[in-house]
Amino acid sequence: MNDAHLHLILNHFPIVGVTIGLFVLIVGYLIKNQQVKATSLGIFIFSALAAIAANYTGDGAEEIVEKIPGISESLIHDHEEYAEQFFTLSLILGGAALITLFLQIKKLGLAKYGYILVVILAISSLVSANYVGISGGEIRHTEIREASTIGNQPDVIEDEDDH
Repeated sequence: MNDAHLHLILNHFPIVGVTIGLFVLIVGYLIKNQQVKATSLGIFIFSALAAIAANYTGDGAEEIVEKIPGISESLIHDHEEYAEQFFTLSLILGGAALITLFLQIKKLGLAKYGYILVVILAISSLVSANYVGISGGEIRHTEIREASTIGNQPDVIEDEDDH
């Protein structure tokens, strides 16, 4: 298994983790259950750790993928830029979740403000995750690129009777 393969495996965890964590947090608020809300914090912490692993394998994956014919350096660069932003947001979210979990365990009133911060960071991270995921997919999946990125016009099928 090389770095590109490992990166492909690991990079889904932080993206899916933030999505699931936000969903679990919303459910925790709706059913007013502190344990469910605390579970979401654990998911965010796990997602931050997974983001570290995904980030760590990114450079090795780039070295392998950039040697493949037809791979766009600009798409790789865009993905790197989005990935750096998502990585930073993931670490901040994970840190905020860890602090909020500590505040909740200690039953301190500041935990409610921690949850507000976590919600804001989770939504921001989810928006960033969308960009990093799409840009990463566009590197190898031409079917998800916009027509302007590919540079091809859609095929037109002409009926022989139209001539």
